[in-house]
Amino acid sequence: MMGSLLSAGIAQADISDGVIKIGYLADMSGTYRDLAGPGGLDALKMAVEDFGGSVNGMPIEVLSADDRNSADVGANTVRGWIDQQNVDMVAGLVASSVSIAVTRILAEQDTLGIVSGSAASSITNEHCTPNHVHWVYDTYPLAHGTAKAIVDEGGDSWFLLTADYAFGHALEGDVEKVVSENGGTIVGKVRHPFPTSDFSSYILQAQGSGAKIVGLANAGSDTVNALTTASQFGVVQAGQSLAGLLIFLNDVHALGLEVAQGLQLTTGWYWDLNDETRAWSQRYHERNERMPTMVQAGIYSSTLHYLNAVAATGSDDTATVRAKMGATPVNDMFANNGTIRADGRMVHDMYLVKVKAPSESQGEWDVYDVIRTIPGAEAYRPLADSQCELVKG
Repeated sequence: MMGSLLSAGIAQADISDGVIKIGYLADMSGTYRDLAGPGGLDALKMAVEDFGGSVNGMPIEVLSADDRNSADVGANTVRGWIDQQNVDMVAGLVASSVSIAVTRILAEQDTLGIVSGSAASSITNEHCTPNHVHWVYDTYPLAHGTAKAIVDEGGDSWFLLTADYAFGHALEGDVEKVVSENGGTIVGKVRHPFPTSDFSSYILQAQGSGAKIVGLANAGSDTVNALTTASQFGVVQAGQSLAGLLIFLNDVHALGLEVAQGLQLTTGWYWDLNDETRAWSQRYHERNERMPTMVQAGIYSSTLHYLNAVAATGSDDTATVRAKMGATPVNDMFANNGTIRADGRMVHDMYLVKVKAPSESQGEWDVYDVIRTIPGAEAYRPLADSQCELVKG
């Protein structure tokens, strides 16, 4: 008994200020509100509640802020949290520009962060630090996973519709490389201004190409507008398939199946994968009146993994907790045998899915058919190709 009390006392002494503080930073009101936003904050709170609200007798406190998709706002918020609030871990982190700015602050201040919403694979490549983990997805599997999986499924001829700026160019280049390396061909491509409202001429070019797959190397409103136009022109009905390279559940729900049907995409998670995902998602739906996105599910998962590491080590020290997180497989409603690599990338299976036709759907959120599971080792950038100094070291 005395040994147990002594161990508990040591564990409590290693919690720096007697409380575990988590700061949730995300776009709460703008472009990315629905994919993370308030719903992501509630997912984090669900994790805290499910954990019991405390760690080794120490309470868990949650702070939150709207980064307004501004790197400066995000960095200043996090610096204030660390300096004035003694925040132990920063969660959420959606816009890549915000995440990269914040992770620099985390490295300077030796504080832990878990990135759940950002797309840029550079976050665990050239921008890696020992202080952050990238949880849900990134641009590497979005391009490489989707393109390779679709070619493997017989989609070996592509027409690329690309946003004419750096993000679109990068996706276009990745897709071209993967398609050609796996025996496919790019039969045509066209770049559109960013942003664009009228996609008529671009979709006509895609139809005229005869390609099996029309790949959308764009995002946000451009993707929504392109998909709407493709539906109006009967692209899928005429026999071509659409491949979206950055699509979320909320985008498909907003578009509706009539418009989005036939779209192929890669996702890091889907609420209807199995009994465990369905059970957790139903709980989320009861609280939020919508099914969770992969980002919101990832926020729940990563928060629980963090809290388990704090409990197991009896410490909120960044290096100690990060090491324990890396040494512990991720097995929960989000991932099976997920692993956190030296570069901070949480590697887990991804899924190639196809959006159902309205006649195939059994309910409002029944939108995907899972075509293929993409093993994590295949989905993410190999460490051998990494620019991360932590890996090189």
